[in-house]
Amino acid sequence: MSWKKHFTRYDTDTSTSRAKANRWQSWLPEVYSGQPNRVERYTQYDQMDMDAEINGALDTIAEFGTQEDSDTELPFRIKYNNDATEAEVQALGTSLRQWSNLNELHRRAFGIMRSAIKYGDQFFLRDPETFKLYWVNPEDVSSAIVNESAGKEIDQYIVKNIALNLQDMVAVDTRKLQNTTANGTSGYTTPAKSNAGVYHGGYNQNNTEYAVDSKHVVHMALSDGMNVNWPFGNSILESVFKVYKQKELLEDSIIIYRVQRAPERRVFYIDVGNMPSHKAMAFVERVKNEVHQTRIPNKTGGGTNVMDAAYNPLSIMEDYFFAQTAEGRGSKVDVLQGGDNLGEIDDLKYFNNKLLRGLRIPSSYLPTGPDDGTATYQDGRVGTALIQEYRFSKYVERIQAILQSVLDKEFKMFLKFRGVDVPSSLFDLAFTEPQSFSQYRDIELDSQRAQLFSNLEGVPYLSRRFILKKYLGLQEDELVENEMMWRAENNDMNAPDFDNQNALGGLGVRGGDIEGFTPTPVDDGSPEEGEVGDEGGVTTSDSPVPDDPGGDDEI
Repeated sequence: MSWKKHFTRYDTDTSTSRAKANRWQSWLPEVYSGQPNRVERYTQYDQMDMDAEINGALDTIAEFGTQEDSDTELPFRIKYNNDATEAEVQALGTSLRQWSNLNELHRRAFGIMRSAIKYGDQFFLRDPETFKLYWVNPEDVSSAIVNESAGKEIDQYIVKNIALNLQDMVAVDTRKLQNTTANGTSGYTTPAKSNAGVYHGGYNQNNTEYAVDSKHVVHMALSDGMNVNWPFGNSILESVFKVYKQKELLEDSIIIYRVQRAPERRVFYIDVGNMPSHKAMAFVERVKNEVHQTRIPNKTGGGTNVMDAAYNPLSIMEDYFFAQTAEGRGSKVDVLQGGDNLGEIDDLKYFNNKLLRGLRIPSSYLPTGPDDGTATYQDGRVGTALIQEYRFSKYVERIQAILQSVLDKEFKMFLKFRGVDVPSSLFDLAFTEPQSFSQYRDIELDSQRAQLFSNLEGVPYLSRRFILKKYLGLQEDELVENEMMWRAENNDMNAPDFDNQNALGGLGVRGGDIEGFTPTPVDDGSPEEGEVGDEGGVTTSDSPVPDDPGGDDEI
């Protein structure tokens, strides 16, 4: 690190007030680590991913954001800013397939976006020789060194558990094994040990941290740079953490309540007469033991029959006998009903819907009950479902816009590395747009406008031009264009077939009889002015009309 040669150490005066403190007191670069518990939150997100609703929501967002393009068959498309030549289009298409095959993006794109929205960050280490991307665990990136004087430009990333020599990724170097620790000794030879029933693994990763130049790190952060966690991103699960904990607590309480209160219980009323309290309790205890326990004869090795007291689970088929007096007094058995409303899960549905709304997932995509699963496929054209799905589509597009800028920069660097001479300003690499429900909305509006136009077309007091402009929403230039196209189409429909000379000649049709007709000059020598041969099918009025025996058939 060359900056160590030029820094000046300042003695911090603890007696000065905090108001005089300044972040610019040192020439050292600023170190950003994101949230104080950023690494611990990654484990929290993994636990949230085990929830069925959250797991399905993350899959839905990633699937919508990485749909394959019909032209490239990849989750990316090339968006041209200017007109490109055929050679440039072919070169970009070939390079995009090569870059995708090198990094297996056709298979890993789904996981890249899913991890990026789950953790808020996605890190890759670029091989400077091949431009291949190697995944780095976000937990291994502890902080980032930022050069504040250069406009918050990231200089280095502090990373652990990586081998800076990329050759170690494809070949095993025994010298590197000595740098790892295994139960306090070097190498992998120390076997695993078990202490007090706890298993300890035989291999621990090396926690040595390295400063990696930012030009070799590809960082996809779900952030716009205007929050306190910069340069690290924010997970979409952060906003629903409270709802997730509430739903988890409710699910556990529902299970406990149903296990404890669902079964029916029996109430034994034991008649103790006028016994004193201590004798009454002893009598009740004796009856309880007789009911709960049963005597089973057992033969031991000594040849003596003994009675063993075994547990009796109170079978529902068992009978109970209690003595009663003449007045009807005596012990009896009653049934205590179990808990009520055991099948009601409206409160759980509420938290499930709240969780999905926090993740912007339309309710029709993830059914929450057995009745919801039988719903037919909805494409967004019916009812208010269009609003939810349209917002979800826009939400996915915002996520794509944040992540695709990093991939666009990486692909353009790959083109420069491969020597492809294409201007960077000519195109942008973008994710394929998710299913656009705005198209269905436009189709529905056009259909309703056309139906309204057909109903108003027969009204005698409304002009057709006024109806087109008022109810179909056509502008003045569109009206003029429509008029010209309508005239052209109607003229073509009413125009005769000039190529069929024999048919027109048999009827005595001349060129002057056709309004707006302009004879086409013939290059191979026409007989005289105003007379056209076989190509025009028109003769002068003085010329004899050729016989056409098949003229009537043509008519």
